[in-house]
Amino acid sequence: MKYQQLAKDIIQHVGGKENVNSVVHCITRLRFKLKDESKANTEVLNKMDGVVTVRKSGGQYQVVIGNHVADVYKAVVAEGGFEAKGEVDQDEEKGNLLNRFIDMISGIFTPILAVLVASGVLKGFNALFVAVGLLDEQDGTYQILNAIGDGLFYFLPIILGYTAMKKFGGTPFLGMVIAMALVYPDLEGIPESGDPLYMLFAGTMFESPVYIEFLGIPVILMTYSMSVIPIIVATFFAAKLETFFAKVVPNVLKMFLVPLLTMLIIIPLTFIIIGPIATWASQLLGAASVGIYELSPIVAGIFIGGFWLVFVMFGLHWGLVPIAINNFATIGQDPILALIFAHSFALVGALTAVIIRTRNQKTKALTPPAIVSAIFGVTEPGMYGVALPLKWPFVFTVVASAVGGAILGAFGTLGYNMAGLGVFQMPSFIHPEEGLNLSFVASIIAMIVAAILAFVLTYFFGGIGKQETEPEVTEEPTDSTENETEVKSEVITSPLTGEMRKLEEIDDTAFASGALGKGVAIEPTEGKLVSPVSGTISALFPTKHAIGITSDNGAEILIHVGLDTVQLEGRYFETSLQQGERIEKGQELLTFDIDKIQKAGFQITTPVVVTNHDQYQLKIIEQVNVTSESTVLELTTK
Repeated sequence: MKYQQLAKDIIQHVGGKENVNSVVHCITRLRFKLKDESKANTEVLNKMDGVVTVRKSGGQYQVVIGNHVADVYKAVVAEGGFEAKGEVDQDEEKGNLLNRFIDMISGIFTPILAVLVASGVLKGFNALFVAVGLLDEQDGTYQILNAIGDGLFYFLPIILGYTAMKKFGGTPFLGMVIAMALVYPDLEGIPESGDPLYMLFAGTMFESPVYIEFLGIPVILMTYSMSVIPIIVATFFAAKLETFFAKVVPNVLKMFLVPLLTMLIIIPLTFIIIGPIATWASQLLGAASVGIYELSPIVAGIFIGGFWLVFVMFGLHWGLVPIAINNFATIGQDPILALIFAHSFALVGALTAVIIRTRNQKTKALTPPAIVSAIFGVTEPGMYGVALPLKWPFVFTVVASAVGGAILGAFGTLGYNMAGLGVFQMPSFIHPEEGLNLSFVASIIAMIVAAILAFVLTYFFGGIGKQETEPEVTEEPTDSTENETEVKSEVITSPLTGEMRKLEEIDDTAFASGALGKGVAIEPTEGKLVSPVSGTISALFPTKHAIGITSDNGAEILIHVGLDTVQLEGRYFETSLQQGERIEKGQELLTFDIDKIQKAGFQITTPVVVTNHDQYQLKIIEQVNVTSESTVLELTTK
């Protein structure tokens, strides 16, 4: 399996199989529920090839992978055997109320996110085909495409019955049966078949017709197809009820009597009490969100649009997504997800400026695929891999997203169905009756303005070129006899105490590809660098993060402490040596503060490469832990 080794490494560094309660994935992340987060080695995971970054939020340990997260997830599940662990560990109930709420919502909606977005995209494009005259609503093609796109939304309670019941620790199929009863066609059609028996709560805002009774108790029939909150509340109580019956029913009768008793109690209870109350709550929630939006659409656009990426970073967006889905179900439109539309394109603009200005080869390699991902609404690779590490591109993306959100709010742009993000979200702005109206045009304006603004700000004020450029090193003239040094065999010891890694595994394209030389990498555990050979310092960068050495036997060695640490501009590095100075093997060359470098956001992985390797037969002495006395490279003349 392609990602088997990565899966093994991830499982190992989240604390092993026994530390994992559950794991799911969204568009870019593996979302772990760990028994003890202190057992996870975040530092190692952050440095791991194939992992973009690690985030802790909402009670989850999130390992950001990128676009191929689904494949990595399959490998992790296969490697860890997690698919068989359907139960929710009671330890998951720990944490503050906000964390528990976010964990609950993400656990319910994450498993269906991909198919939910796919269905929304299809609905959006179907509306576009009608708006431009390619299809008519009476066409069979339109009706079949609409069935494909709308089927999930119509029967959404059944899908949520499964995921919510599983999240609450009950039997998932029991949750589905509860939902099936709620959307049962014969019950949904009763209000259309005749006059009500009487009115309940007459003269109040909750006035409701009663068409049927259950054991003499009035039943308020609601439309539960496309609903969200009623089934989540019903399954919550169903899971508790099932657990109770599982404890008191004799083992010989459990197989059928536990689900039977649960259904006989919870389904009527849902029709009589839970369903109506949850439906009214849904309607109030939808009205409240629209009411807040109508108070000041522009301010709402600035806030929600501008801070969406921040919400995503901390997992807080899961508190808004269900509200949006509920809005589609109850009022047929939603302002929340519409206001965030511009953020993907703001990031595209910032990343485009980065790729033009940067001189860092690693950044140049990471940015193009991140741009493509952002166009299609997947922002994590660009946000975590490029914009956040460079800081200002992220800030300018937030600013441009806020401006785009303000434009969307000013023109009253709304979404009319759940769709994807990025370009896939555009069809959702097509008005069901007016088609391509002014608010749809506003979405295009917001997209263009956000992209251009982020580009201009990043290009001119991001400091990208200067920030990432390695300082030029002017080598002092050396004695002519040194230039004529005969190349001889050489033994190179480790300049650091730490853990040795393969060079091709490190998170730096230039070093990993061998373009700067062949050798090894060291993960130092001690902030002291010593000379691996006797010779001369041929290059010493002003930022002190890199040293070039020419050995007495002619080997040219480059030692680069950390990755991208040139941006520290010499902070946390100390040396008293000068370029051209004579050094002996084992002599201390410089010291550095590992903790401060890492807290500043930089990796301390240190490549040790031979730049004139083409003159040698190079042998790597493979090992794990090394000290200054450990031989890591043997050079033999050709």
